[in-house]
Amino acid sequence: MDWYLLHTKPRQEKCALLNLQQQGYECYLPIFPSEKLFRRTVSVVDVPLFPRYLFIRLGKGDSAKSWSPIRSTKGVSRLVTFGSEPAKVDEDIVRILRQGEQAPQTQAQRLFARGERVVLTEGAFAGIEGIYQMADGDSRVVVLIELLSKTVRVKVSPAALYKLN
Repeated sequence: MDWYLLHTKPRQEKCALLNLQQQGYECYLPIFPSEKLFRRTVSVVDVPLFPRYLFIRLGKGDSAKSWSPIRSTKGVSRLVTFGSEPAKVDEDIVRILRQGEQAPQTQAQRLFARGERVVLTEGAFAGIEGIYQMADGDSRVVVLIELLSKTVRVKVSPAALYKLN
């Protein structure tokens, strides 16, 4: 039995994983927690480490489970290949990914990082650039802006910020 790589339809990794597991295939979808802005609030959600890809364990030979139902599984786009050969993934890579996932998580990937330049998009200070400082509870963040030649701390909704590059 070897690990192979599947390409899924957009944002259907979890659907493909569930459907393949229900058919008896061993699959693995590496995920990590990340902050997302949803309906003007920041929430932590699990997102795929490799969007549109998941790992599947398949065997070769007469005794192995058939590969043909994979293509027609809901959420699956195709089996990744190099030419006509399926893309085999080394067992150690999957093992390392699983170990990393089981390690204690320090924090979710942040929507904004301390010191990042942002622009306020709403309210009285719309259009003013600032420096992101920190989250202040569930629905507010602290931003430093320059106002009348002084640095001022402003608390705003994360939805009211736009990250500058």
